[in-house]
Amino acid sequence: MSTPIIDTAGAVRPGEELDIPALDAWLRQHLPDLQGQPEVTQYSGGASNWTYRVAYANEDLILRRPPAGTKAKSAHDMGREYRLQAALKPVFPFVPTMRAHCEDPAVIGAEFYVMDRVSGIILRRNPPRGWSQTPEQVRTLCLKVLDTLIALHQVDHQAAGLAHLGAGQGYARRQIEGWSRRYRDARTWNVPGGERIMDWLMAHLPRTERICITHNDFRFDNLVLDAQDPTRILGVLDWELATLGDPLMDLGNLLAYWVQADDDFLAQATRRQPTHLPGMLSRREVVDYYVAKTGFVPEDWAFYEVYGLFRLSAIAQQIYYRYHHRQTRNPAFKNFWIFVHYLHWRCRRAMRAGR
Repeated sequence: MSTPIIDTAGAVRPGEELDIPALDAWLRQHLPDLQGQPEVTQYSGGASNWTYRVAYANEDLILRRPPAGTKAKSAHDMGREYRLQAALKPVFPFVPTMRAHCEDPAVIGAEFYVMDRVSGIILRRNPPRGWSQTPEQVRTLCLKVLDTLIALHQVDHQAAGLAHLGAGQGYARRQIEGWSRRYRDARTWNVPGGERIMDWLMAHLPRTERICITHNDFRFDNLVLDAQDPTRILGVLDWELATLGDPLMDLGNLLAYWVQADDDFLAQATRRQPTHLPGMLSRREVVDYYVAKTGFVPEDWAFYEVYGLFRLSAIAQQIYYRYHHRQTRNPAFKNFWIFVHYLHWRCRRAMRAGR
């Protein structure tokens, strides 16, 4: 069996180059054992923070920084990401090891941090070349992914020194209000108003909330798998949105991206991870497994399903808004308005089904 290809970075995009001499000088002050000259490449994924690989002869590092022109520090808070992961690492070993944090934007033009690179496979829309996992192995991977999310939700955030991470109680209301506002602000003439969905979510807020550490972007393409055993998870990436929140809403976010083999054409066209493979659990099976393992029984799962889908529609609409107003000309965003219609249709279907 050939080894599936390990995820790698590529050429740095024009206009997103780093000042390598300045970066190298700063890194050597904070990591004095570095050897050789750095080789800098860039990861293509992600629409938010820029991510680079900085490889020395004896160290393999990842650098994260906000995009150019960022105005609101709270939206790309490198210090928060760094400190959160450093505090979480001792109790959640899937977090990469943090190495250094730079608050001085004069070094490379923005605040940044560096961490150890976790080498392995990252599953995106389809498995990489050399992937030959059986349905039984795929099922094992699927269960380990869910077990990793469950382990995060069971971390004692008080003992980990992360009680400050979010406001806690009232999380569900704040999320619905926040995503409703973002959707309204980004609405264009060719997408639905969504008011019925927003009103329904406010009317169906859970009466009780569990509060724990939530990742809020937990997907296959934010997980690093062992190249020798692709059922083994080595790392969880992209902690930008992590906070103290409702674990079932975190699960709802995950399942909004979960396209299964029997979903319709539009769902398959927008699939971003290989949850359609033989051996993967269905969305219903994911919920049942999670509930059985945690004992977190939802009052009404429809709320969490609709929330995840509506949140994803707001994210898609924010991206489409930028395309619509010619703030980006990326042709991949041209038809996102159709996806927004589709997600709202699924919201309304889940609202009617209510279970």
